[in-house]
Parts: sequence; C-alpha cells; structure tokens
Amino acid sequence: MPCPPTRTFTFRVDNTHAGKRLDSLIAEQVEQCSRSFAASLIRQGAVTIDGLPQKPSYLAKAGQLVRGTITAPTTPGFVPQAIALQILYEDADLVAVNKAPGMVVHPAPGHSRDTLANALMHHCPDLPGICGGLRPGIVHRLDKDTSGVMVVAKTDLAMRHLAGQFKSRQVRKHYLALVYGVLQTDSGRVDRPIGRHPQDRKKMSVITRSPKGALTLWRVRERLAGATLLELDIRTGRTHQIRVHCLNMGHPVIGDPVYRQRGAVKQMAAAAPGLAALVGSIDRQMLHAWKLGITHPASGAPLLLSAPLPDDMAGLIETLRRRPLS
Repeated sequence: MPCPPTRTFTFRVDNTHAGKRLDSLIAEQVEQCSRSFAASLIRQGAVTIDGLPQKPSYLAKAGQLVRGTITAPTTPGFVPQAIALQILYEDADLVAVNKAPGMVVHPAPGHSRDTLANALMHHCPDLPGICGGLRPGIVHRLDKDTSGVMVVAKTDLAMRHLAGQFKSRQVRKHYLALVYGVLQTDSGRVDRPIGRHPQDRKKMSVITRSPKGALTLWRVRERLAGATLLELDIRTGRTHQIRVHCLNMGHPVIGDPVYRQRGAVKQMAAAAPGLAALVGSIDRQMLHAWKLGITHPASGAPLLLSAPLPDDMAGLIETLRRRPLS
C-alpha cells in the first residue's frame, strides 16, 4: 500500500471539547492519529492553535482554531522481517498473536528491528497506518517482557473500530501473574489511582502528583510454594497497572526488574527453601496477557481470544507445584 501524501487538518474547538488536552483533542478529531503521534506532531511544531505553537498538554479553549500538517515520511518507517509469530486467530479484518516475552511491540530509537511491528509487516504487508503512524495496525500494547494476546487490525475500518473499543473500555482484559507470597483471601480489588512516580520518572506509582483512576480485580487461581498464581481483570489500562497494583498489595510480580520488594523475596526464600536462587535468576516479570474479549469489528459478534503460557512461566509454576506449601 503506497504512502499517502502530506495531509493537513483544520478544525475549530467547540464547547464540548473545550478544556481538553491538545494531543487528546487531535487524536479524537484526526483519523488514524493516536495521542502519542499527535503529541509528536505538536513537539515538532507541525501543529498550531490560533497560529501559535503550544505544548501537548495545552488545554484548548472554545472557538480556537487548530491547524496541523502530517508529512509523509521520506523513508519507510519499518522494515519487514520474517520473524516467527504464533497466530491465535486471523481473518480478513484482524489478526491476533501470542506475543513472546522479550519482544518489543514497535520500533523506537535504538531498537528499530526485531519488533512485533517488523514481524507484522512481513506477515501482513498491507497493514493500515504503516505510512502515517508509529504502530501499523496495532491498537494496544504490552510491555517488552510481558507475553500474551495482542490483536492487530488489518483494515482501516477495523483499526478505528478496535481503537474505539479500547478507548471506551469495552475490551475485557484478563491476565495471569505469578506473585510473591501466598494470599489467604480468595479474591479482591485494588482501586488506587496511578501516575508517574514523584521521584523516578521511569516508574509509575500509586503515590503521584498526577493520579489517574485505575481498577484491578483479582482472584486466586492457585496457591503455590511461597507464591500465588493470580487471575487479574483490569478495568482500566494504565501503564504498568498490574505491576504497580500487585506491589501495592504487598505481593509484587515475580521477576519484575522495576517493581521489586526485598521483603517479599525474603519471605519466599523462608517459605520455600532452595527456591531463592531459582527465583532470583528470573530476569523478567511473570505476567501474561491471557484472554482478550472484543467485539468483532465487521460482524459485531463477541470474540474471545486466549493465549497459552510461555514456557518459562509454565515451567516455574510447575516447579513451585512440586514443592510443599508452607
């Protein structure tokens, strides 16, 4: 599919959109433009409001005129690569894959190859958005070291429809996480806002100057030696939500390199002697996007996608099963 030519957009802010962030407003008004892509355009000076450049966080006022330019790239944004993908489901409108742990979703500075986007360009060379956005056909993401279900649109219509489902929180997202400690309660919820950590900008936290509502429902699937396998249903999609909420519960995700808790590691070592070295050698969070429930963008029928556990996580669970509970 050839790249579209340079295109412009112009719209006036009405009363219903007054007070919204400029990047969010553009993402709503301009077709196939994510908030992150809109923010990039604004920072590049490709957007003005009443003739003046502003920041992505600028709060628009009723009556203001927004103008912008999206310039077609001079070189392809992504290189197709023949990377093996585990296809869970595919039809003319979408494809669902089981993303492997360690795979980056889309290229970024310093990591332009070996990503899911590179693999998808080879598998589906006519994916929408390749020339106009940073994530061809991809409407949601998983952290590099989180495995599991991802759905990718294969048409413009499917892309808009799926993006709308994620934005309006119609998508049901269920994860499996292996956490430190044996939870005694069978189920519960964490309803704590999440935002940037006040001291470490690379982390998220429930203690923050910019809180955004975040709700995680959880239940115990299996109690193991020094650990618990949790099923989590996230009703919001905040960055690192499960990892932060599990840390807040006092049961961080095993292997998480960012949200560690020394006390939890010591408790597991005491509860399951001999496992401390094994668990300490794990270098990625034991978190898996297990099930994804969507509405099919063409048929309107419900579609439940599920992905099997990766070998490392399944192997660790089996090892813990063979040890007696404390």
